[in-house]
Amino acid sequence: MAEVKLKNITKRFGSVIAVNNVSLNVKDGEFMVLLGPSGCGKTTTLRLIAGLEMPDEGEIYIGNELVNELPPKDRDVAMVFQSYALYPHMKVYDNIAFPLKLRGMSKEEIDRRVKEVAKMLRISELLDRKPAQLSGGQQQRVALARAIIREPKVFLMDEPLSNLDAKLRVYMRAELKRLQKELKVTTIYVTHDQLEAMTMADRIAVMNEGRIQQVGEPGEIYEHPQNLFVAGFIGSPPMNFIEGSVKVSGDRCFVDLGVAEVPVHRHIASKVLEGGVNEVIVGIRPENIDIVEKPIEGRINIRTEVYVVEPMGPEWLIDFKIADKIFKVKAKEARFRVGDKVYISFRMDDVYIFDKKTQKLIE
Repeated sequence: MAEVKLKNITKRFGSVIAVNNVSLNVKDGEFMVLLGPSGCGKTTTLRLIAGLEMPDEGEIYIGNELVNELPPKDRDVAMVFQSYALYPHMKVYDNIAFPLKLRGMSKEEIDRRVKEVAKMLRISELLDRKPAQLSGGQQQRVALARAIIREPKVFLMDEPLSNLDAKLRVYMRAELKRLQKELKVTTIYVTHDQLEAMTMADRIAVMNEGRIQQVGEPGEIYEHPQNLFVAGFIGSPPMNFIEGSVKVSGDRCFVDLGVAEVPVHRHIASKVLEGGVNEVIVGIRPENIDIVEKPIEGRINIRTEVYVVEPMGPEWLIDFKIADKIFKVKAKEARFRVGDKVYISFRMDDVYIFDKKTQKLIE
């Protein structure tokens, strides 16, 4: 096991900056998820740690060792990819044993370790089969077994569950988390799926356009997004946004949304006024909005009309059109129909205010 440190890492491909001055500390035994949309630099970051790419600037440490010049085979990391990369002509047993055979380990020790890891991953009955005889989930577990058997310092996983069907992904998420906690091996996991990130990670590093936007525990990332990108990327459905102007009337500071006024707490108002912020973006999560027939005193109430109603099983997703934008609301029941005139109502404490210019959270 080892901690992984990235210090001011930059990687360019021609004129494209794929990874831009990234610094990140992954603790010993931690499950760190790199989360972001396609093309954000998360896979390139993983490949830099593995040694499959070389950084143009910065330093990479595994343990206390600077590994910039070390080839992949000497970094003591094991990678698991989206594609399982199993040898089709070999049985499962030999696929798992292959890294140990390369080390010249004795047959007895190889046999012991293969059977041990196969039992851990619940694939003991598959050892005599070939990859073509396995399901996608079984193949992925074999690929994991081959990585685990090496007993590396670090696991690097690049979207390993994306080829599996939805039901199997749910099962494998839990299995991977259980295994990682059991093995206590530092793990860096790449995904674009926020549900995977939120359910599996000890901490998440949210990436966009080659930069880390925020690092934190899942709950922290969700409750306290530091900028507009993180706020809009985390959450399903994502946070609702509406633009507004900061106004002052006497000792009262508020955001004028056009359709409503949002009072600003005193400590936030002082930061807004001191920073000369005039234009802001107000955010509110779909689950923090109530649909009511009459305004609720002490809350922000916006008169609107039901636009679309989507059944989602145990809950309903209801769309409203406000200031030419679609607002989504999660509801436990569908008491309202398309065309109904209602109010959406929410508490000031559930509102996020972002500087429109810098896109940073004002708190």
